[in-house]
Amino acid sequence: MKRFSERILAVAAAALAAFSLTSCGNGTSGSGSASSAGGDSANKDKPVCWFNRQPSNSVTGELDVNALNFNDKTYYVGVDAEQGAELQGTMILDYIKAHESDIDRNGDGIVGYVLAIGDVGHNDSISRTRGVRKALGTAVEQNGEIDSAPVGTNTDGSAADVTDGTVDSLTIREIASTEMKNAAGATWDAATAGTSISNWASSFGDQIDLVISNNDGMGMAMFTAWSKDNHVPTFGYDANSDAVAAIAEGYTGTISQHADVQAYLTLRVLRNALDGADMDNGIGKADEAGNVLSSDVYRYSADERSYYALNEAVTVDNYQNFTDSSRVYDAASHQLDDNAHPTKRVWLDIYNAQDNFLSYTYLPLLQNYDDLLNLDVEYIAGDGQTEANTTNRLSDPSAYDAFAFNMVKTDNAASYTSLLSRD
Repeated sequence: MKRFSERILAVAAAALAAFSLTSCGNGTSGSGSASSAGGDSANKDKPVCWFNRQPSNSVTGELDVNALNFNDKTYYVGVDAEQGAELQGTMILDYIKAHESDIDRNGDGIVGYVLAIGDVGHNDSISRTRGVRKALGTAVEQNGEIDSAPVGTNTDGSAADVTDGTVDSLTIREIASTEMKNAAGATWDAATAGTSISNWASSFGDQIDLVISNNDGMGMAMFTAWSKDNHVPTFGYDANSDAVAAIAEGYTGTISQHADVQAYLTLRVLRNALDGADMDNGIGKADEAGNVLSSDVYRYSADERSYYALNEAVTVDNYQNFTDSSRVYDAASHQLDDNAHPTKRVWLDIYNAQDNFLSYTYLPLLQNYDDLLNLDVEYIAGDGQTEANTTNRLSDPSAYDAFAFNMVKTDNAASYTSLLSRD
């Protein structure tokens, strides 16, 4: 059976938006026997892990407490968005300071940057936009929070959502920003970013001194379409393999959000809940196989029932340490005994088959970990546009022991939990 990473190439070539398949993980192989799928638990009592998209209000960012407390085996796994956003902003600011004498391409005294925004309603996207604006001094506060709204075009510095910043003798200006959303409604859209940078370049030319993106998918699209050939510094986020490799070709920097740690945690919290084990088992304290995470790569918020991976800046100085994005975290790479941890069946969806980070970085890592943790995972890929494209395929929750959900919109947790509450 083909793995997801093989299938997605065919999907992209055929311009299909969604598909599903069953992992070729442990299944019922090995000396231990798999429990009957679904077990005796009611669906509403089975372990749930929200990942990558934290249940929250897409306007205010307020966490969806009901979704995070759906049952006593529910958790969220993601990245420490604020810490990563601060890192990205600091990385860009440090670059400007180090290149103050040559970064202003047209010599007008203004360092103009364009910003690709992923999803205006996604907490990570909001944080990254705020982090850049805070570091570069272009932030404007609204009701005590930095405004994260796109400005459209702001070449004259008159936009209300941002202000001009300064670095020594230079003025820093966000000359354009927009949400990268395609005509079908999919956000974080790389193709839209590629088109946008071409349009911006046609309009603003050498006023663009920096290209900044909320993620590497969009960042690489802009780098390939324009900034590479024009030698314009480009910054992204995610440390995808192609972006890390492109640092040798001029892609200026990115942020590793420790996808290896996130993918491990996504499946580990389910494994612990299924085993009735201490939730810190194999996370903060070593399990019997020796799996454990160091405290400098994640943090846990008990109030939010959320595990957050920490971030690391990736630049020309250290990018060679990040070239293999599918490599599992070394200290959490040990096989669990399948007698003590019999195989369980998990339903897991990824909101968009075309998402670069999730499909080409996160997914291969999940597939590496599912075998180690004795989990038989069915991977479902959505179209990035509607929850129904995914939820309609969870027709029989009783066939699974646990669930991992990645929503199209952070407001839509109830679309998933309602399926588990029917029995």
